Amino acid sequence: MATIIIRNLDDEVAERLRLARLHGVSVEQEARRVLADGTLVSRAEIAARAAAIRARQRPHRSSGVDLIREDRTR
Repeated sequence: MATIIIRNLDDEVAERLRLARLHGVSVEQEARRVLADGTLVSRAEIAARAAAIRARQRPHRSSGVDLIREDRTR
């Protein structure tokens, strides 16, 4: 088992973790659950997210040849 220390945790995040005590769960246990859940991403989900990001971006219109010619004229 590894041990980590998280510094400069946002006050709102810390308060949300503390609210776990209302459900009988320690802050440490809740933090472990959140970290474990947050790192369970499948390769398919990563690929889908990457595809969505690429779809939102505009294609680059410059060709390598044009960029080299432009650079040579400087």
